[in-house]
Amino acid sequence: MSFFGNSAINRVNIHYAIQAIAAGAGGVFILAFLLRAGFSVPATLVIQAGLVAARFVVRPIVPPLAARFGLKPLLIAAILLEAAAYPILSLVKGPDLMLFLWFAVATPGSVIYWTCFHAYFASLGDAEHRGGQIGAREAMGALSGILAPLVGGWVLVTGGPLILFAAAGVLQALSVLPLLGGPNVMVARKAPGAWRAARLGARLMFADGIFAGGYHHVWTIALFVSLSESYVAYGAAMALAATVGAVFSLLIGRHIDAGHGRRALIIATVVSIGVVLIRAESMNLPWLAVTANALGALVGGLWAPALMTPVYNLAKASPCALRFHVATEGGWDLGCGAVCLVAAGLTAAGLPLSASILLGLIGAAASFAIVWRGDAAKQWA
Repeated sequence: MSFFGNSAINRVNIHYAIQAIAAGAGGVFILAFLLRAGFSVPATLVIQAGLVAARFVVRPIVPPLAARFGLKPLLIAAILLEAAAYPILSLVKGPDLMLFLWFAVATPGSVIYWTCFHAYFASLGDAEHRGGQIGAREAMGALSGILAPLVGGWVLVTGGPLILFAAAGVLQALSVLPLLGGPNVMVARKAPGAWRAARLGARLMFADGIFAGGYHHVWTIALFVSLSESYVAYGAAMALAATVGAVFSLLIGRHIDAGHGRRALIIATVVSIGVVLIRAESMNLPWLAVTANALGALVGGLWAPALMTPVYNLAKASPCALRFHVATEGGWDLGCGAVCLVAAGLTAAGLPLSASILLGLIGAAASFAIVWRGDAAKQWA
């Protein structure tokens, strides 16, 4: 498989697989844990929107730091910050000091990590193998996350949140090891035209953020509620989804690299819309909710390669991949945060969570239109 020939990307993907274990064991339980800690559904959605909004405060410091140190050291520092945030979360009991401390650590960790990760991946990857490299990344992440939610749910019940989130933090920290031998990528102090070059990517990621807000964040809460707030049942549902998704990520990535990007986008959009509709119908039907969650793995395997292939190629072709992803991550935050706030308002007004899940349809349709009509589609290999 030629897309495994890039050793630097292989290191990034191994890192991604290890951090996926931490995310699967701990990260997928964050919103569920907040609900169990006493926050209402609207309050939990507001917290998620607040996390996204707070990223805007931190993001402007990323380009000057990257210009001084390069992407790899900044990425490693962000991974360690995210690792430190996990055990702090376990001490949250409500709107208390620990909640704000978690905010203070998790926010810079998240914004620096994802901005630098995407820029690093875009810079090191190959345009002609981009779909396969993304597919391999998503497949490795899904495979790594199969057992993690099962173990995480069991540990939460038997050992408590401190043990679980501390272990997730250790795993997150260990994910830096594959990156240590990788190359650093320096960032120019000035990059004329960089922000202008990122406008298309920012629009696309804004639409993707709308999709993610309804499809993922609202759904995560809805699934936990549908399963009677059982950590074990919720973890089992996440594990089933990871199993299904691992296969499809590789298949769709290679399909894109073979020159079938538009076909892949159509398939990804149709499947995504179908799964959103099924999820909206599955409330109060646990068996259907578990099925809808498993089907969502198809979306993960299809959606990321179809959308991120043109985004990464546009980033690599731009004057500065980091500034490109500063803009795109900002767009994603706006879309996702807006949906979480709207969903909080709808839920507080008495509407079912299914209404908020359907907001994801807007993002799916908009993402398709932006890629199909614009220059993004030209970036498929």
